Amino acid sequence: MNLPRPLPMLLGGFLLLASGCAFYSRHGSEALVGTWTNAMGTVWIIRADGTFDVDLDRDGKRDGWGKWTVNEDTVTFVRKGGVKPKGCEGKGVYRFTRPTEDTLEFTLVRDKCKLRIKNITQPWNFAPRKLRREPLQVDVRKTETPR
Repeated sequence: MNLPRPLPMLLGGFLLLASGCAFYSRHGSEALVGTWTNAMGTVWIIRADGTFDVDLDRDGKRDGWGKWTVNEDTVTFVRKGGVKPKGCEGKGVYRFTRPTEDTLEFTLVRDKCKLRIKNITQPWNFAPRKLRREPLQVDVRKTETPR
């Protein structure tokens, strides 16, 4: 009777466990892509093409949109249209981390937009499946500039 050798089995189990911990990216642009929600009720869709949409009140309508770029663990957000609170003309720069697969956190580097700071610095959670499937509706009354 041939019994399995313990060392190859342990090594195989370790490799399987280690690979299971690497299913999400903690750094770079891949770490940001997805649909996220925070405790303020905001839904934020961050796309791999460098664009984003924001639904500030979870009503399924796009309230703002823009573009983003990443340099290592620092992201720059630029508003391109939608809601425009006072002081929100420029860029917002933040450092980000992915503490877990389902969470995203930002710390302020530089931004003059109080609403963006208040919203972005909240903890973010990967959105429930329902929110990830439903695209945001465009409200033409809020359409200031095309994406």
